[in-house]
Amino acid sequence: MCDTMVRVLKDRVLFAKNSDRDPNEAQVLEWHPRARHAAGASCACTWIPIPQVGETHAILISRPYWMWGAEMGSNEHGVTIGNEAVFTTQPYAKTGLLGMDLLRLALERADTATAAVEVIIALLETHGQGGGCGHENRQFSYHNSFIVADGRGAYVLETAGREYAVESVRGARSISNGLSIPGFAERYSDRIRSAVAAARPRQSRTACLVRQATGPGDLFVALRDYGPGRTTPAYSLLNGGMGAPCMHAGGLVAASQTTASWVSVLTPGQAQHWATATSVPSASLFKPVVLQVPLNTGRPRDHADTSLWWRHERFVRRAMRNPEACFPVFQAERDALERQWLAAPPETGVAFAEHLRRLESWESRIQDLVRHDTRPCWLRRYWRKRDRMAGIR
Repeated sequence: MCDTMVRVLKDRVLFAKNSDRDPNEAQVLEWHPRARHAAGASCACTWIPIPQVGETHAILISRPYWMWGAEMGSNEHGVTIGNEAVFTTQPYAKTGLLGMDLLRLALERADTATAAVEVIIALLETHGQGGGCGHENRQFSYHNSFIVADGRGAYVLETAGREYAVESVRGARSISNGLSIPGFAERYSDRIRSAVAAARPRQSRTACLVRQATGPGDLFVALRDYGPGRTTPAYSLLNGGMGAPCMHAGGLVAASQTTASWVSVLTPGQAQHWATATSVPSASLFKPVVLQVPLNTGRPRDHADTSLWWRHERFVRRAMRNPEACFPVFQAERDALERQWLAAPPETGVAFAEHLRRLESWESRIQDLVRHDTRPCWLRRYWRKRDRMAGIR
């Protein structure tokens, strides 16, 4: 599950996405340089190979560790894309391109948002979409919608199998795990699965938040949102914390967690990007990232290790035992640091090093606050199982 937002202003385009996946599904933030490819070469996507093009653009992407494709990213031309799972009445193919593959291929092959939409449509018509999309359950499959943006504008592209619809964005727009383009949505939506995913209430909330956004700091706030008047998550036995943009896993029927977050400010010829490279933005730090700087945050998988993602994940899982007490310990300090960085962004390496330094401090300061777990018993059981699966004691 995910939420993607965009606001098209006169002088810039604001983009934001929370990538919501299985909670042990670590995500990798990585840069790939521009490359030339031999005639007849193939591109090995997640489940199928397809013909490669002669040259691919430099890209910065955030991807689930086991996929070739990406949940969100940008290229050297400022084309920036986020995708969403959507549930439709069309058949789900056993294999094909994942929506994440389509996203990465568009970034590698298109130099404008318009061209990126055309790339995705052409690939969809030629190869189709399909195959397992889940981490815990590889049989879990869905179709995809996208927000595709650059410094001049943005589009919503929604799909159902090989069918699609495109909408040019005017002002603010968001997508949240349900088809939303008029006519197309009524024709193809699987209303039951979309309702379990809480698509409509989240899209209503994100649409409200992005309409008010004037800069990246407002988008940080939007991605950290727990709903009107809330500072910590609300949980449902059905789908955990799926009712808000900052998503927490724990439902007995559906469970998904924000595993990475991304914000971009796009203008013609220039792009500025911010990423957490960790889960749960409400307990993390947005850092400036640029395409030309290789990142060394480790190579996380689904088992706890020394990568940034898992080092931060241990902290998050402790803080979520008692968020009412733990969040005030670090959030004001974090917000002040982000305001400083928004005014004068540091180098990417400096920002990531500072995240690790602050993380050590925050871990020590919440140590005595997490002895009492305030969550309901069914939620504690859910997380004990995921901790065992990840090798966290």
